[in-house]
Parts: sequence; C-alpha cells; structure tokens
Amino acid sequence: MSSQNSVIEEIREQQKKAFATMSPKEKLAYFWDYYKVHTIAAIAVIAFAIAFIGSYRSNKPIAFYAVLLNANAMEDNAATAAAWNEGFMEYAGIDPEAWQVNIDTSITLSADGGDQYEVANRQKMAAMMHAGDIHAIVADTETFEGYARLEYFYDLTETFTEEALAPYADLLYYTDGAAFDAETGDTLKEMEAAQEAVYNQVIDHGDPSSMEKPVAVGIRIPQTGNRLGDSGYYDYIFESDYTFQGYPSEIVIGIPVSVEDPGMALQFLDYLFQ
Repeated sequence: MSSQNSVIEEIREQQKKAFATMSPKEKLAYFWDYYKVHTIAAIAVIAFAIAFIGSYRSNKPIAFYAVLLNANAMEDNAATAAAWNEGFMEYAGIDPEAWQVNIDTSITLSADGGDQYEVANRQKMAAMMHAGDIHAIVADTETFEGYARLEYFYDLTETFTEEALAPYADLLYYTDGAAFDAETGDTLKEMEAAQEAVYNQVIDHGDPSSMEKPVAVGIRIPQTGNRLGDSGYYDYIFESDYTFQGYPSEIVIGIPVSVEDPGMALQFLDYLFQ
C-alpha cells in the first residue's frame, strides 16, 4: 500500500515540475485535457442551480393577471406592460416579494378562428378563465362582444355599488342579454346565418335604451386621457376607422365571472385612469 502511495506522490511531483516550466497557453491546454470533464460537470451544476433558484424566485403566485387581446405590442411600447406590472403592484399595495402581476399582451385572436396558433390561444384563454386565473380582459369591441355573448363577464351594476362605478357611469358597455338565448340553429348554415345577422345589427353598446335586456358587462376606454388609451396598444382601431355593428370600434375591459375577487380588476381600472 505504501509503495503505491510513493508512486502516486512521485507522479505528482513530476507533474508539478512539468507544469512549472509550461507557458500560459500550454498550462491551459494541460488543464483542459485533464480536467475538462470535471469543469463541464461543475459548470452544469452551477447553471442548474442558478436556473432552479431563478425559477423558484420568479414562480410566485399571481395576484392579478390581465389579458390585452389583440394589443399591438410593438417594440416601442413593449416595456409598457412591464412598467404597469410594477406600477399596479405599488398602487394596489401588493407585496412584490410574495406575489406577481402579469399584464399579458401576447394573445391575438380573430373572428374567423385563425390558424393553429390562434386555436392554441383560445384553448389557453378558455382554460385560464375556467380556472379563474384571468382577472380582466381588454379587447376591441368585436372580440369583446364575442365573449360577452357567451356570458363570460360580470354584470358590473350587479357586482359593484353605484358609488364605485360612478367614475365610469358614462363609459359602461352594454350587451343585449336577450341575445344570450337567441336561437342559432342546428346546422352549420343556420349558425353562420345567425352569426351574419349579429354582424349586420346596428347597436350602440353605450346606449342601454336601445336593447331589450341591457347588461353592463364592460367599461369603454377612451383613446386618450388614461394609461391604456395613451399606451398605443389599440391605436390601430382608431387609425383604421374600424367599425362593428354600425359604430366605431372601441377598447373595452371586462371581468370574467370565474374571478373570485372582481374588486381587483376595478382597482386596476382605477390605476389606468389615475
């Protein structure tokens, strides 16, 4: 056993002497030849640890999640949502060490159903709304009305006091509850005809007197004078003069009925108008 140790010690001494006479480049090559496996393993362990810690720290429960459907999140305003995350957390008194806020501008949907990417977005939306994970939805009039007719949103006048809604009394968005029970037919042709009839209707969603059974399911956001309108996310609606059901398209925000605490969304609206 002792003779084996002596041989090992002698080899080490010879390696030290040889290493001492090497140039820096030769030393680096020597080190890499003999220790590259150990080095790669060490780097992998460190990288895994950093990724795990980062994932753990960022995997905080979500206090508030808002989806801005069809937002034009170009590079020049891509940082806006991130700034809102921090701004709303401070405004609402949410502890950033324990919670996170997510303003999602990545989801786009079209009236015709779109491609596989849009199908995946719709499935994601449906799953999150069913679980109560989406606290507010912002969209253009056409997209918003599609969800409203599926009874996805709270009736705001039944959910909040008149005092709480007072700042937005003139901005309430109504859908006709009578349309919820309207027959769409059984065949594809009949359903398409019913859908076409919806598009051909002339409806002022800001005027409840024009509806048989008005339900206040959203709040219309003006193009200027608030954070959302000024952000530029929906400027394309106004620049292209989009219309829906005979009236200019607008930006609308609603609260899914699956949300347990709708008050947080109203607080977010207050933040946007602050």
